[in-house]
Amino acid sequence: MSAPQKPQTKPSRPFFSSGPCVKRPGWHPGVLSNALTGRSHRSVQGRERLKLATTLTHDVLRVPEGYEVAILPGSDTGAIELAMWNLLGPRGVDVLAWDVFGRSWLRDVVDELKLPRARTMDAEPGHLPDLSKVDFARDVIFTWNGTTTGVKVPNADWIPDDRQGLTICDATSALMGEDIDLKKIDVLTYSWQKAFGGEAAHGMAIMSPRALDRLASYRPAWPVPKLFRLTTNDGINRDVFEGVTLNTPSMLCVEDYLDGLRWAKEVGGMEGTIARTRANAAALYAWIERTPWVEPLAVDPATRSQTSVAMRFVEPDVLALSESHGLVLLRDLVRLLEAEQAAFDIAAYRGMPLGLRIWCGATVETADILNLLPWLEWAYAEARRKSEPEGP
Repeated sequence: MSAPQKPQTKPSRPFFSSGPCVKRPGWHPGVLSNALTGRSHRSVQGRERLKLATTLTHDVLRVPEGYEVAILPGSDTGAIELAMWNLLGPRGVDVLAWDVFGRSWLRDVVDELKLPRARTMDAEPGHLPDLSKVDFARDVIFTWNGTTTGVKVPNADWIPDDRQGLTICDATSALMGEDIDLKKIDVLTYSWQKAFGGEAAHGMAIMSPRALDRLASYRPAWPVPKLFRLTTNDGINRDVFEGVTLNTPSMLCVEDYLDGLRWAKEVGGMEGTIARTRANAAALYAWIERTPWVEPLAVDPATRSQTSVAMRFVEPDVLALSESHGLVLLRDLVRLLEAEQAAFDIAAYRGMPLGLRIWCGATVETADILNLLPWLEWAYAEARRKSEPEGP
């Protein structure tokens, strides 16, 4: 297979990882110069800085009245685990999964919490479970956008306003790139490292009045670790929703999150970041449509992610490769791009069909997506040529 000519123009920022994601355009270390390093996060100034982070979160995300915001340890993983450990139990629970992380939450409900009234709905990569079968008299756990499969829920219309149970949503790969109706969500979790291009280790939970009522009135039968504990003997630990953290945060990371929030406001808030994401995804999906060797992993166009665009190789002779030879082809493609500094971290997630995954979130520039595309064609052709058997 002859390779196209090597492109000359490279992405200005060849960072397409689906997490941690690329920093916002124009970011430089100097934006952290006001970080409260060397100071206690419990000092007056430390608490003010953390409170500012929650206040700006309310503003940028247009958090509905009565909802509360908490900064939590352990990135998005810690935030959603905390929600499950504190809130699940009084009702049955439906757990939906269609990617690696959704299956992690499913396993925790079934194997760790061992909830007796749990129902699981697991779909193969590329598909959603049947959302019409979800019972909202029960609690419901789902991932808005499956980072590893590039499959998302198309909207929140399937969630009723008069639900009896709580909806707990891992939105870390959808926030600021998808139009999420927060009034349909009782607990929304995310991390700083995705939409805002922030540093990892910290997570966020946005809780509705219904979730807060559950927190105040219910105590789970199992022990809740200190890092997950949102209550005291007197009820809800209200300090957690005023910026007080459950353990020591990195004030450098806090400053970086504040920078990301301010940038989001500068580009038009959620409308601006969603528009940027849609432009990125549209450019990439248009290329996928005209490229014969790749197709979206998400089968239904309505469920195709705008942020973590996952695609699989479809040429018959590539599909016929053994697993080891297929991985060699993918590894060669990725290494070629990295050696040229044209793209980093774009291989499909382990265990997914052979292919690529490219982050199109708001901190990515559409020009970089467009400049990436010829490099994908060149690297794929080069890797295919290397994988072909030598002639006699």
